[in-house]
Amino acid sequence: MSELLLETVNLEKRFGAVQASKNLSLRIASGEVHALIGPNGAGKTTVIKQLAGEIRPDSGAIRFDGREITYLPADVRARLGIARSFQITSVFQPLTVEENVSLAVQAHKGHSFRFWRPAAQEPQLVLPARWALERVGLEGRSRVPAAHLSHGERRQLEVGMALAGNPKLLLLDEPMAGMGPGGTVKMTELIMGLKRSLTIVLVEHDMKAVFQLADRITVLVYGEPIATGTPEQIRINPDVRRAYLGDEQA
Repeated sequence: MSELLLETVNLEKRFGAVQASKNLSLRIASGEVHALIGPNGAGKTTVIKQLAGEIRPDSGAIRFDGREITYLPADVRARLGIARSFQITSVFQPLTVEENVSLAVQAHKGHSFRFWRPAAQEPQLVLPARWALERVGLEGRSRVPAAHLSHGERRQLEVGMALAGNPKLLLLDEPMAGMGPGGTVKMTELIMGLKRSLTIVLVEHDMKAVFQLADRITVLVYGEPIATGTPEQIRINPDVRRAYLGDEQA
């Protein structure tokens, strides 16, 4: 097994009467694509938010790259190498594709540079931005305003913005949400191209994409993991089939 990059130990998170995370322990190796699946309300996005530092667990621990990060804020985690995308695209639509990613580079660097100059004129921002755009296949759309992109292209742009800080861990929260079959295929190919070069935690409802991309899968039901294993192990697990996948996934 590759070197362990991310570990959670007995994470617990409750919102009033709702147990969003329960006994959640994960061990994710460097270079692994680890998918979190489960029915709506299973607590998948809550896990992503805890890993990113947006919400704190009530108890338990999170370790990243050999360091305890359970109570570190999101900006510190970002500088340590954790980046995330969101269920809903969050780009600056009037700005060009390259300007959006240049601003993301600036945010990751934590430096204002020359604030009176456009970010796209700073070589220290532009070069990493172009590198990120190449990784997500948008280098040919760099001068296009984000408002003119298709939905699928905006999802690609958001992944590019997450890559702007050259993270070690990428948290993808439903990157294929709202896409048609063509967009899903393209996003699957994009994520496949990122495999091994960084570690990915993937939350996604498209089971075809999940089983194609994931090295291992954890299934959550009411915030609690009921199974973790390879795609084939998850596919044939009777508890998982009863709780989530259904017989059609057999």
